[in-house]
Amino acid sequence: MKALFIGGTGIISTAITKQLLEQDCELYLINRGNRNSQLPEGATILEADIHDEARVANLIESHEFDVVADFIAFEPAHLERDFRLFNGKTKQFIFISSASAYQKPLSDYRITEGTPLANPYWAYSRNKIACEDYLLKQYRDNGFPITIVRPSHTYDERSVPLGVHGNKGSWQVVKRMMEHKPVIIHGDGTSLWTMTHNRDFAKGFIGLMGNSHAIGEAVQITSDESLTWNQVYQTIADALGVELNAVHVASEFLNACSHYDFKGSLIGDKANTVVFENDKLKRLVPGFTATTRFDQGVKETIRYCLEHPEYQVEDPEFDAWCDRVIEALKDTIERLKG
Repeated sequence: MKALFIGGTGIISTAITKQLLEQDCELYLINRGNRNSQLPEGATILEADIHDEARVANLIESHEFDVVADFIAFEPAHLERDFRLFNGKTKQFIFISSASAYQKPLSDYRITEGTPLANPYWAYSRNKIACEDYLLKQYRDNGFPITIVRPSHTYDERSVPLGVHGNKGSWQVVKRMMEHKPVIIHGDGTSLWTMTHNRDFAKGFIGLMGNSHAIGEAVQITSDESLTWNQVYQTIADALGVELNAVHVASEFLNACSHYDFKGSLIGDKANTVVFENDKLKRLVPGFTATTRFDQGVKETIRYCLEHPEYQVEDPEFDAWCDRVIEALKDTIERLKG
């Protein structure tokens, strides 16, 4: 198989890239060359900014591909460019959308590919919906061979997956846990969520590549394991060997008293109970199953982050904000008691 990835070094795409190279795929990557040291040997790097359409067109002029996948398209204009570049040059074009595009609030917590797409809370999700609409039109009108993939919360060894964190990632929350400081869990912590390790996601994704039955289809790829947010945080604390000191705060309150984008990431996403049904994926990719339980995967992530200081990015601003929110909550409770 000859494949071209736009991107290739993100949380999702890195695992796919590694597994494909182990399978002797002829893999090309278009990226700006900033993180190529993280890639295993074997991929052909086409060094370019994907937004430089003329340069990319020149680089791929003599190539045709079995699969082209864009991991970094976030708005319809990006896919309009991709259509110009790859229409007639690939047998399958895969777009990575997002499970956050599903209807909020949900009418049914059980999510299938038939769940309506509508998220009034998050521009990111609305842009992904618009991207899907554009591609489906190109499929219907021009026979552009698309497959839409919808990941949910996918993680790897480089970042601990959490619900509430600042703009610099989740390490500061991990640090608070290790320092025995209270950490914020949105809501009462009982809504259900799904964490998927990127190597499990990669197995499903690779099974869709070159799969004629996936053309014209939207497919979600997630684990079948559902956890409450209380369980997620407790599992992380257990992996760290510390006692969890949790403070539950309403998602609406968190959004109202901060400059962080909690309206989209919480109210439009993580505050909702979601349980993904992966029957369609399993029909298209017989034998697929996610095999990494969250408690297993997050132990690997914790160990890796502790061993690699470059992923211990501190966020003093978020740390101070957490303290203020928790203190304000305590003060309110004390006043109401009086």
